[in-house]
Amino acid sequence: MQKRNKLAIVGVGNVGTAVLNCALSFNLAADIALIDIIEKKAIGEALDAAHGTPFTYSPSVHVHAGGFEECKDADVIIIAAGPSIMPGEKTDRLLLAERNVKTIKDVMTQITQYTKEAVIIMITNPLDVTLFYAQNAFGYPKEKILGTGTTLETARLRRILADRYCVDPKNVHGYMLGEHGNSAFPAWSLINVAGIPAEKLDDYFAAPDKLDKEKVGSQVVQVAYEVLNNKGCTNSGIAMVACRIARAVLYDEKTVFPVSTTLEGEYGIRNVALSLPCVVDARGVSRRLEVPLQAEEIERLKSSAANLTQVLQSVGLA
Repeated sequence: MQKRNKLAIVGVGNVGTAVLNCALSFNLAADIALIDIIEKKAIGEALDAAHGTPFTYSPSVHVHAGGFEECKDADVIIIAAGPSIMPGEKTDRLLLAERNVKTIKDVMTQITQYTKEAVIIMITNPLDVTLFYAQNAFGYPKEKILGTGTTLETARLRRILADRYCVDPKNVHGYMLGEHGNSAFPAWSLINVAGIPAEKLDDYFAAPDKLDKEKVGSQVVQVAYEVLNNKGCTNSGIAMVACRIARAVLYDEKTVFPVSTTLEGEYGIRNVALSLPCVVDARGVSRRLEVPLQAEEIERLKSSAANLTQVLQSVGLA
């Protein structure tokens, strides 16, 4: 029997369910397995999703629930397990560290019983902390584990700048780097619209006021909490990010995303995970790019790393 592309989603709460729906709309995989500590939740979500497959333009994807044995032949595993920040809680993903390190220990212990071949895409927050733990504590090939990182912040940055300058966000290029969280920052030296650098955007496009870089950077970080406090969770954007990265893996695209991995000396930073532009393909992360940054940006990256190192130390991971 010919093998079909298989995606396993671990954790089908608000985020995992959004990942499932996005994966179906992307036609991402022929076989999608749902795994959750609440087995009935996984069964219900699988049944509900399967009932949409008979309609025109919906491929007959095999959506089903199962245990961690479903990881054995998975090509990609997306981990969305564990609690998230709730509306009204202090707005810092790093507060989740102690709770979700325990969750990732359980999940990775189970996964590694069945595979060390699948590419694992981590969503669980605090993303850089859980990614560091998963990548370094379970003997899994490091290149095959990556976190969504600041890809979502980057998408938010591009949307904000696109709205400001009335252009398609796909024409906005550049990255948010560092922590997936409060210390993420825009690398303005790399940001451009259709090749026009950030410093000259106001000269080329009509804008309501002068570009305030600090304000835009803060807006990118704070908009996550606007989503959280208004709808109760953040799931649609991160689901799109995870599925877009998964497609790059499944199609061996060699696409560059700012995903989270453990640094090994880039910019003098080691033993901490954060986001830099990385080449993503069928192997996972095939290369981290030490892109040319200005001195101020390198300092912000190091500050982000120091912030994350403190959290790693607080939960006994550094």
